[in-house]
Amino acid sequence: MNSSAPLPVLPDRPHTARAFALVALAAVAWVFAYSVVQPLADWLAYGLLGLAQGSPLGASVAFFLYDVPKILLLLSGMIFVISVIQSFFSPERTRAFLSGKRQGVGNVLAAALGIVTPFCSCSAVPLFIGFVKAGIPLGVTFSFLIAAPLVNEVALVLLFGMFGWQVAALYAATGVTIAIFAGALIGRTRPERFVEAFVFEGMAGAGGLVEEKPTWVERLRAAWQSTREIVGKVWLYVVVGIAVGAGIHGFVPEDALAGIMGRDAWWSVPAAVLLGIPLYSNAAGVVPVVQALVAKGAALGTVLAFMMAVVGLSLPEMIILRRVLKPRLIVTFIGVVGAGIIFTGYLFNLVLPR
Repeated sequence: MNSSAPLPVLPDRPHTARAFALVALAAVAWVFAYSVVQPLADWLAYGLLGLAQGSPLGASVAFFLYDVPKILLLLSGMIFVISVIQSFFSPERTRAFLSGKRQGVGNVLAAALGIVTPFCSCSAVPLFIGFVKAGIPLGVTFSFLIAAPLVNEVALVLLFGMFGWQVAALYAATGVTIAIFAGALIGRTRPERFVEAFVFEGMAGAGGLVEEKPTWVERLRAAWQSTREIVGKVWLYVVVGIAVGAGIHGFVPEDALAGIMGRDAWWSVPAAVLLGIPLYSNAAGVVPVVQALVAKGAALGTVLAFMMAVVGLSLPEMIILRRVLKPRLIVTFIGVVGAGIIFTGYLFNLVLPR
């Protein structure tokens, strides 16, 4: 018997039990805090501050005091849960899973994985290069790159909190559909011709990937850290977005935007997409404005098309992608995804007239 053989690593059960107990305690505190947001906001606005109910200022302040803690609580809770799920889908594991997948099935899998895989525009280039070097077809890679920022956890959490699960689910379904078909269509144009040559240098398969299997304590700790980082990055966008939305909610007359962004203005959807492309914000800053615009008569499909264009076709991401893509492919990317977003806007206006 070899006495120098390493001993097996046993799970640290006391630490695991303590971690789950803390999560359970935090969940109870979260539910209690969420249940008192509405009465607390009303008391602060109309009781402590003495604002008149129904007045423009009172409505704006009550809207702001209610939505800020509500959205931050939703973000914190949902992002923690999603981050735990994401711990099973690292970028390395995603590349290994998609490697060798053909067009069609690969596009579907890539779009689905884009929902649960961490992604931001700043990581577009390294992810793109990593996918290409792993042998993943470019069309499949584009499906992932479209779905990940467009159908991200922040957008879904905010849409769920403000419009309900039906709107969030339809948004997710249409976003994934755009990613699947846009990636498949781009893949048929032989996009390799319009990718910078250095991207293909040193291509290799996904072999040699060492898969790490973190413990539950490590997963929960990483999820907590991810929640702190994401909320820390977006909270100011949330506050500013809700402040703008509060101003619209309190001071813009009812149905004031119906003629400009309503369902009867057929041109409003493509105009909203064209307006959104050069702008830059994240979902945390856009969704509260979307909520206020809809309340004032704007069509839901029109403002969601605007949001999709801002989040999925932002100018900074296009500038970053220019490092690896030639202009013709970037224009194709914008055109294909933009057409899908316009279709989605009309679909929302048809299915969910508000």
